[in-house]
Amino acid sequence: MQINSPILYIEINSFDFVFIVGDSDLNNNFKLIYSKKIPQEGISENKITNLDLIYKIIKDNIYSIEQKINFIFKDVILIIKDFNNSIINFTGYKKLNGTQLDKDNVTYILNSLKSKVNEIEKQKKIIHIFNSKYILDKKNIDNLPIGLFGNFYSQELSFFLIERNDYNNLKNIFDKCSLKITKIISKNFLEGTKIINEKPDAETFFKIDIGENIIDISFFENSALKFSQKFQFGTNLILNDISKIIALDRKTVKNILKNSNLSENNTENDFVEKNFFENLNFRKIKKKLLYDVARARIQELAEIIILKNINLKSYLKKNLLIYLCINDSFSLNCLQKIYLFEFSKQNEFKVNSIKSLSVEEIYQSANNLVQYGWKKEAVPIIQEKKSFIARFFDPIFN
Repeated sequence: MQINSPILYIEINSFDFVFIVGDSDLNNNFKLIYSKKIPQEGISENKITNLDLIYKIIKDNIYSIEQKINFIFKDVILIIKDFNNSIINFTGYKKLNGTQLDKDNVTYILNSLKSKVNEIEKQKKIIHIFNSKYILDKKNIDNLPIGLFGNFYSQELSFFLIERNDYNNLKNIFDKCSLKITKIISKNFLEGTKIINEKPDAETFFKIDIGENIIDISFFENSALKFSQKFQFGTNLILNDISKIIALDRKTVKNILKNSNLSENNTENDFVEKNFFENLNFRKIKKKLLYDVARARIQELAEIIILKNINLKSYLKKNLLIYLCINDSFSLNCLQKIYLFEFSKQNEFKVNSIKSLSVEEIYQSANNLVQYGWKKEAVPIIQEKKSFIARFFDPIFN
């Protein structure tokens, strides 16, 4: 394949450094040229703890990539997940008194709210800004209502932030590698845009990723990322509970859950098969017991994560749409129906099971964001001070 203009992506998450190189044709079709995962080091509890180690890992791998494809990179797009991020939502207002809403009004709101966030969150750096709501005379408007007449306009913005020290450390690392960070993208945002692009009717929803040790939740409203939260536990709680109750090690329990026929239809006379007790003394263990323990724990997880989560109270409405991504094979095999039922608040919410995105899907989505932007992502505009003469000629020549 002929390489036109390769783009370097580096993802940093809880477990890996992911190095991706892609190329696009004239139709913006993304082609994966190179992909490699390196176990994450130098980061502890979502904080950079060893700058020199991370620098060495990144520098060595970039050099290796450049040698393989015979290309020297000057820029990098950084995909981040699991740093100490936060989202803050603010609403700005403008009295119109019957006049038209114009670009200057919107620019003023955007810049004033950005300044307010920078003033309040001095130790944090803004990565994304989203337009989440437009309200003109108490009516929600789907798109930016520039040109419409009204009396009172309000606009809600969501700001995605990371710790400024983390940003400065990352910038320092890539500066030393002679790479300019052209864009930083939240992976939660990236994965949400993939859902929205594939499902046009899904603009307001929760996406919940359930792994063995981490559960990640994101909330999108009107195609804007408004909330995210991470829990430092996952399906390991189910394994631990069952392991304690039946006195078997986690590996054996996982094997049983993955390969034994557990379901709500198990009776008191259905026992775990003997072949699962390799090198162990066989004991009669009811499948129904395992299923009931798992169901009780999943019910508790649903309550902690979403149903009784005080941070989500204002977002939980009837017919709420939830996309559930379960990343454990044993959970998918025999417990998926329990997850769907419990997270649906007994069928009050609409819950859909989705698969994890492939590397190609994730970075095609990233490539689209880089090339075309996002319909609800806002870019602050700093008003330039102009002289009287410049202001006079500006309407004529612009």
